[in-house]
Amino acid sequence: MRKTLPALILGTALLGGCASGGLFNRNAPDEFAVQRQAPLVVPPDFNLAPPAPGAPRPAEGTAADQALEALFGGPAPRSQVETSLLERAGTVAPSIRSTVGDPDTHTVAKGRVTRDILAAPEGDGGAAQAVIPS
Repeated sequence: MRKTLPALILGTALLGGCASGGLFNRNAPDEFAVQRQAPLVVPPDFNLAPPAPGAPRPAEGTAADQALEALFGGPAPRSQVETSLLERAGTVAPSIRSTVGDPDTHTVAKGRVTRDILAAPEGDGGAAQAVIPS
């Protein structure tokens, strides 16, 4: 019974496909061979002229710049608030990174608590304890 049931199902499926024409019907038209051809049309001229010799190319910039321009439309104008904030902030000295570590640079002491937090060992805090200073 175990061997005859799969053979019976397979035989029924094969005969069912052959009975209605199914896979073996050679009289059906090929749908990929039939297509409609559009008529040929001469495109409009749009008054295009060839570039002059030695003239600069109309598309300047790199492909990345052109893509950013196409996506975002170029730089947006700054608002009045942003312009005012930038004017108040002023400009930064170009040597700011080298003067930050200078001993003559004045820094603000954040206190012992901040120093302890920064010096704390890494971990999940499972062994952490709260200490109240007296």
